[in-house]
Amino acid sequence: MRGSEFAELKAFVAIVDRVSFARAADHLGLSRSALSQIIRQLESRLGVRLLNRTTRSVSPTEPGRRLHERIAPMLRDMDEAVAQAVGANARASGTLRINTLSMAAKRVIAPRLGRFAKTHPDVVLDIVIDDGLSDIASEGFDAGIRVGGRLQKDMVAVRLTPDIELLAVASPHYLAEHGEPKTPNDLHRHQCINWRFPGSGKVAGWQFKKKGKLVEFFGEGRIIANHQDIVVPAALQGLGVFYAYNDDDIAEALQDGRLKRVLADWSPTVPGLYLYYSSRRYLLPALRAFIDCLLDRDLGSNVPSK
Repeated sequence: MRGSEFAELKAFVAIVDRVSFARAADHLGLSRSALSQIIRQLESRLGVRLLNRTTRSVSPTEPGRRLHERIAPMLRDMDEAVAQAVGANARASGTLRINTLSMAAKRVIAPRLGRFAKTHPDVVLDIVIDDGLSDIASEGFDAGIRVGGRLQKDMVAVRLTPDIELLAVASPHYLAEHGEPKTPNDLHRHQCINWRFPGSGKVAGWQFKKKGKLVEFFGEGRIIANHQDIVVPAALQGLGVFYAYNDDDIAEALQDGRLKRVLADWSPTVPGLYLYYSSRRYLLPALRAFIDCLLDRDLGSNVPSK
């Protein structure tokens, strides 16, 4: 295989993996026009159309899908072999694509951005905040951050935080007007602020647990949303009971009295935040450095409390 043919195939795989000409071009260090020309050359040489392209999306044709299935694993194996040859002490560089929950972005990533950028100036962090549980492998991400119970299969997982408590909360004004629920069944008489998963569109159920008894509840209310910027203000404005992870926004509102916790003896804990990446992928130096930073291992003994 000539060098130009290898470059064409690598470009094709990058586009399918990232579902985007723009992201593939950034990954390969090419302009979009140059990448488009490479794909046209490949399709012309093979005599078959490999990609369906519109102004908004790109997807493989059936011949393109079959080609990708055969050559993508081989190219990944080659990349892994090269990475292993370079060694674990290689300088962290390149673009690192991270798909993360908004809670993890605020709690774990944002406080460490400056330190990571200063320590690893050759790494570009491409961070996508996504509460929709995307498939990181098919969408071209190097790693994702999720709550432990929602990790994808066949992944290597690295714990970032302790377990997280789920809390039912409401504003003091709402509770003064409607009363405090004492059991999950009491919630049927309350307005409930519901969370819709961005990816599936499903409304999240509320799980309560006490003395080994698990109760799943689906409430009704006038507010359903898929972002913290709506559901938390709705609770603060007295529009109902909200059930959520104990993140920084909730903890702050509880501390200053703007929210009050209810059903505390029914609230379970769930696995904490984990960073995960494909077990079939070699751990890139940039990703290794990013994990060390999130775990504060790059600070040695001067590790701040979380």
